[in-house]
Amino acid sequence: MTELETERHTRMTSSDERTWAIIVHLSALAGIIVPLGSILGPFIVWIIKKPDSEHVNRHGKSALNFQISMLIYLIPIVILIIFVIGIFLMMAYMLFWFIMIVVAAVRAANDKDPGYVLAIPFLK
Repeated sequence: MTELETERHTRMTSSDERTWAIIVHLSALAGIIVPLGSILGPFIVWIIKKPDSEHVNRHGKSALNFQISMLIYLIPIVILIIFVIGIFLMMAYMLFWFIMIVVAAVRAANDKDPGYVLAIPFLK
């Protein structure tokens, strides 16, 4: 085993785990700039760091479940924009999405489960 492989398979410290768990949640904010970035951000961080930490693996799955669920919930809202109600729903949706990401990141910093509401458990 090379030195790089040995380093890759060493256990992360608790502080590193918390940091990567926070990053996995906050990486969803990439969706503000990049189309589907809210899913791609957490997915990339999760894929890279899940072998190193069960804690990051758990938070990555939760973040992905939430982001995929939110994308599904967005579809009828976009359709309802044709009517006036969709505009108000979109504002509420965006506010809820942002608040849930920040709350999950704070919970990750405190070694708690993310606590996403309305998340469909696609990844278990």
